[in-house]
Amino acid sequence: MASSARSDETLKEKRTPLQLISQGPCLPGIPQHPTFASQRQWMLEKMALAFRVFARLGYTDGMAGHISVRDPENPHTFWTNPLAVHFGLLKASDMILIDYEGIPVGGNTSRPANAAGFLIHSAVHKARPDVVAACHTHSVHGMTWSAFGRPLEMLTQDCAYLYGEAQAVFHDFGGVVLTQEEGDRIGAALGAKGKGLILQNHGLLTVGTTVDEACFLMTLMERACQCQLLAEAAAANGLPKVLISDESARYTFENSSDPETLYWEGQPDLQYEEYMCGGKHRE
Repeated sequence: MASSARSDETLKEKRTPLQLISQGPCLPGIPQHPTFASQRQWMLEKMALAFRVFARLGYTDGMAGHISVRDPENPHTFWTNPLAVHFGLLKASDMILIDYEGIPVGGNTSRPANAAGFLIHSAVHKARPDVVAACHTHSVHGMTWSAFGRPLEMLTQDCAYLYGEAQAVFHDFGGVVLTQEEGDRIGAALGAKGKGLILQNHGLLTVGTTVDEACFLMTLMERACQCQLLAEAAAANGLPKVLISDESARYTFENSSDPETLYWEGQPDLQYEEYMCGGKHRE
């Protein structure tokens, strides 16, 4: 029996997180594309769907909020959304390609991009070559929890996706981001391993190796902020919080928060938006 148990543990150690979560046939890996052009179109379509997810969930806030996706062929450039267009209306053809100097070099150059968004996203992409996509929103619970200047506690399984260095707090809010220095400080605050950043008195920022991953982490982080606020309210009335242990949080993180699993975590919401918009996001 002991030998059999050890064999089971050895087999489990060799399985990927995606294999562990798939009972039966394993979900496939992140799609690969034969050309830069096909990969770019795929990314832009996913980007449009991610914005529609944010619209449905109520993350819109005037002209604020943006997603960036690093171009697969020219990694010193990234795609972002036009200023003052509702998230729920965005299509692949609406996106603007911008270089690190802030110059529009492709896509929908007839519309301006968000200047604050450019400063934030360019700093993140420069600081983290591994980051393909970044999302920033002014979601209600994210903004509210950001006022405390504290990281999320390990209250739920979802919070454990942001265990340890995967989340950080940017404390030095200096108003609307309109200087390169402010953008650079935000990029540095994310750190080398960060997936989610709480911008104090501002909102949330998430990153990923796909826009699907960054989008899902944004929805996860917003829900985690909501849970944290509800838990704080209950605790203020005398109910003690019970946190997940470091060991359990680390185990969950290591077996759930990898790029392939997070890519697939994002698919249900993106699939729903594709169905609801009837494919208009591809235009």
